[in-house]
Amino acid sequence: MADPLFSAAPLAAGSRIACRIEYNGSGFNGWQSQPHEGVVTVQDEVERALSGVANKPVRVHCAGRTDSGVHGFSQIIHFDAPASRSCKAWVMGGNGNLAPSIRIHWAAPVPATFHARFSALSRHYRYVISNTPINPALLAGLVSWHRTPLDEVAMHTAAQDLLGECDFSAFRAAACQSSTPMRNVHAVTVSRRASLVVIDICANAFLHHMVRNIAGALLAVGDGRKPVGWIAQLLRGRDRTVAAETAPACGLYLVDVEYPAEFDLPPTPFGPVLLGENP
Repeated sequence: MADPLFSAAPLAAGSRIACRIEYNGSGFNGWQSQPHEGVVTVQDEVERALSGVANKPVRVHCAGRTDSGVHGFSQIIHFDAPASRSCKAWVMGGNGNLAPSIRIHWAAPVPATFHARFSALSRHYRYVISNTPINPALLAGLVSWHRTPLDEVAMHTAAQDLLGECDFSAFRAAACQSSTPMRNVHAVTVSRRASLVVIDICANAFLHHMVRNIAGALLAVGDGRKPVGWIAQLLRGRDRTVAAETAPACGLYLVDVEYPAEFDLPPTPFGPVLLGENP
């Protein structure tokens, strides 16, 4: 497709626009707007920036509502443009209204049938752990930290029991509002990159705190507190109260969202040190 970033052709008011948003979630109370005064969210900032471009209110819809402290490398949103603007104007103007911790990487027109959440085929999350004796200063807020040496091979082996469509009640937050605990995990890997242990997990969708709860359980396997077969045991038991602690939010990234090819969205580039290649 043509490069959407530099398209200066104006799009009609009412056009549906999709964008890729990147953000450091450290200073925000999650993605979703909150009714409480003084609570700053990523959605609020993105809507404020785009509304400044349109000179009219803009309401956005996202692929996944990340929690406080969770980062987004490829959060996908859509909105119905209230004014005629080009893709370049939405990107450059939007970024001009945003703090450096949030960036719009592209904007592209999509059909009215596109929905950032409901059109998604899968979401890919990455959890990054610094497995070092001392918590690294330069990665503060960007990675989780685990002092005890981790066996990433054991973690990877245990994680394979998560594959397929399963009842993930054991990895579901008490406040989760989903009508069903069933989710389909397409792929999960655990690998080491020097001192970083990286958990990659791709599924059709995720329950509230599901990835962080899985990461907490895999850490218990990795440092020897629990055997490799414990993950399968937790799944069968469906009891959150006997599982591990929820891993910290700072290590979690929404790194990619997959959509049907018919929407022709720009591919997500992989390359930053913490995010690496797409497995």
